[in-house]
Amino acid sequence: MKAYIVGGAVRDQLLGLPVRDRDWVVVGARPEDLLAQGFRPVGKDFPVFLHPETQEEYALARTERKTAPGYKGFVFHAAPDVTLEEDLVRRDLTINAIARGEDGTIVDPHHGRADLEARVLRHVSAAFAEDPVRILRVARFAARFADFSVAPETLALMSAMVAADEVDALVPERVWQELARGLMEARPSRMFEVLRACGALARILPELDALWGVPQRPDFHPEVDTGVHMMLVVDMAARIEAPLAARFAALGHDLGKGGTPAATLPRHSGHEARSVALLGPLCQRLRVPAECRDLALLVARHHGEIHRCEELRASTVVRILERCDALRRPERFEQLLLACEADYRGRQGFAERPYLPARCWRQALAAVRAVDAGALARACAEPARIPQRINEARVATVRQLVRSDQISLHRTKISPK
Repeated sequence: MKAYIVGGAVRDQLLGLPVRDRDWVVVGARPEDLLAQGFRPVGKDFPVFLHPETQEEYALARTERKTAPGYKGFVFHAAPDVTLEEDLVRRDLTINAIARGEDGTIVDPHHGRADLEARVLRHVSAAFAEDPVRILRVARFAARFADFSVAPETLALMSAMVAADEVDALVPERVWQELARGLMEARPSRMFEVLRACGALARILPELDALWGVPQRPDFHPEVDTGVHMMLVVDMAARIEAPLAARFAALGHDLGKGGTPAATLPRHSGHEARSVALLGPLCQRLRVPAECRDLALLVARHHGEIHRCEELRASTVVRILERCDALRRPERFEQLLLACEADYRGRQGFAERPYLPARCWRQALAAVRAVDAGALARACAEPARIPQRINEARVATVRQLVRSDQISLHRTKISPK
């Protein structure tokens, strides 16, 4: 019985990156052998065990055979006679098909180290085509390793898989899982570029795919193309280290521009409402978590108003804060501001500019939250008028801030949307 570290741990060590988790493959063993050593079984589809001390995963070397469409249609075979090379050949990319023995010996039958040096994402074998999840994984790795390119033959194979409708067999939860992980990488745009290049984006996120080729006003958007703008936005969201919900909101805020009537281009009047209408079904289709869905809907609906703070009356400022539930959930409103900042700075020539509206909104929110609603309610002789009195006090507080120049709502003009 021999154990080898495989996959990402070996890859990242060879790249000089921190190693997060280590996965092991055990050759020449049966489940009973690991159980006798105190390993705990956790695998559902094939034998995987947790080490009794390190809790790292140890999987028996295995082969697999595709028996049905989709990524679940496989039969696995794990036995003592399965070799390490047979196990490695079923992996997705050559850079993930490298093993290291307990003595430090590197086993690299598919030249993964050469592809690491060449900065290439290349599939191991034709078996790649049997699992559509691998399309998403390649795209995600492109977002993580931004200086890697996808090998032409791998991209061609991914395109053939899309043409064969393999992508349509993916379950929503797995699609969201991979998209979410890709959004949290350093260059999320690479993920969408790869998905678009093989045709998978049109199947997975047709609302996003529709944005390429849609023009915008060049005085507001020097990059002009809406799809290009969206990629700049998601990369800016990563640059400012926005959390997942804010990154997803940044990705979805302009989806409605894909449905702008041709006669009204390049203006996109009403795109906020169209974006909201598209996001609802999209989130339901991909089983997007509620916190991501809710923030995305808020950003889609209100990002134009957030940008145009210099045009708003104090009463409008208060109304937006209330509609965003900012008083009860200031931490979510902060994420909304991050998504809007990514939108503003995600334009050619704007990456280094400060997003001034965020400071104004934070000041306004602090002032409104300082209004003692409880005291106003107790002092009001007419209960029916309590909401009105509270609203008037909040508006008066914001108006006073503007007049005293403590908040510069009218001195932060920026190009909208």
